[in-house]
Amino acid sequence: MEPSGDLDTRLLVDLLRDRINPSKSLGQHYLVDDEVIERTIRLTEEFDSPLSDDSHVLEVGPGPGSLTLALLRGDSNVTAIEIDKRSVEHLKRVFRESKESLTIEEADAVSERWPKGITHVISNLPYQISSPIVDRITKYHSTEPIQLSILLVQEEFAQRMAMFSAPYDIGPLGLNLWLDFDVSMDMKVSPSSFSPSPRVQSRLVVLKPASRPEAEGTNKQLFRIITRHCFSNRRRKMRTLLSKPPSRISRVSGWHRDRWKRTVSKLLSSNHSELEDSWADLRPENLEPKDWITIVAAISSSE
Repeated sequence: MEPSGDLDTRLLVDLLRDRINPSKSLGQHYLVDDEVIERTIRLTEEFDSPLSDDSHVLEVGPGPGSLTLALLRGDSNVTAIEIDKRSVEHLKRVFRESKESLTIEEADAVSERWPKGITHVISNLPYQISSPIVDRITKYHSTEPIQLSILLVQEEFAQRMAMFSAPYDIGPLGLNLWLDFDVSMDMKVSPSSFSPSPRVQSRLVVLKPASRPEAEGTNKQLFRIITRHCFSNRRRKMRTLLSKPPSRISRVSGWHRDRWKRTVSKLLSSNHSELEDSWADLRPENLEPKDWITIVAAISSSE
């Protein structure tokens, strides 16, 4: 059932703010800009994944329900995960006519089990949980493919997701997303679009599943550990960075420090046609995504 036509974005925010003071620790900045909300919904159509009654949308941190309202009016089935008890009470009160299409869970979306069958993740994310939620999206997508994710995040985080400006924005966040998604930066959102206003600019980012033939067979766990290890000290050269085993290498089945040292020694003393001769003397941000695929493949295939 469509939510009451009497509801609108500003009213939802005012109703919640009459009852609570937004929490800084929870990163509560409520979206009040209808243009941003309308653009979010329009992006589903532009990326060939329009919302319908077959859609199951996960919304993280719905707060007052301003984005939730638009999702429900798009005929979607919505699961909204909200950690703040008073916000949950507010959502259940204002959307009491939408019980058939809206499930509200009081939980931490970072650790809570996500429901099966999610087709879209559409959220105005609290800044401090953006990184773990993106990790959750990636892991969920590996077993249950998601059609489209649209996230409103801090501008600087969006640039790193999309690896917008090389070499500054190249890093493990963007590289690991690149394995599975095309990342597109869309509308820039000013602080005035929120209540209360944050101190930074925000950006809509779209994650569309991508086909990467060159990445097929890549050990993604090893890829994640190696990229994070190398970018932990990005001012050093690859030769130096790889000479030290990643602290979490033992989490990868069959790997330990001695095997790592033998493998890297062999890698650094061998020639690889897919890599530049001087690749080991470059810093990690100077390598292309395909170079990381080659390096991880060479390491993972070595005995």
